Amino acid sequence: MRYSANTEEAEEVLNESFLKVFQRLHQYDASHPFKAWLRSILINTAISYYRKYHKLDTTALEAGQDVAFEDDVIGQISADEILALVQQLPPAYRTVFSMHVVDGYSLREIAEVLQSNEATIRSHFLRSRQRLQQAIKSAYPHLFPSDPAIPIRYYEN
Repeated sequence: MRYSANTEEAEEVLNESFLKVFQRLHQYDASHPFKAWLRSILINTAISYYRKYHKLDTTALEAGQDVAFEDDVIGQISADEILALVQQLPPAYRTVFSMHVVDGYSLREIAEVLQSNEATIRSHFLRSRQRLQQAIKSAYPHLFPSDPAIPIRYYEN
């Protein structure tokens, strides 16, 4: 769901991933964890799907104002609620954000995988963070005091 805009798209990626797993089962090296092998197929399939169906999506990308959060604000929002907000991001932003924050890819690695310029990937990541921060603030205004300058801590992997 992290790489998909909706449930139907996620199911399509999942089905395609399992098909690839069964077709390539003979390539699995039992000396390595199966979970890691499966995960890499799932992520690569999601990226391929993105390239095929969303790469040409040139949604106008405005630069919003950066909003900051205290760690306890994020702790008051469930993972499903955050995932729903991430899914509202444009496909390019959603993919870069998920690959970097959730899957731990560096911005350089993402640029290589998506065959894009590293500066573009960095821009997508920063703008995805801004949009997500604004979406959280809009969806949960009761979690924020009147002072908008509350620091958010971001830890680079």
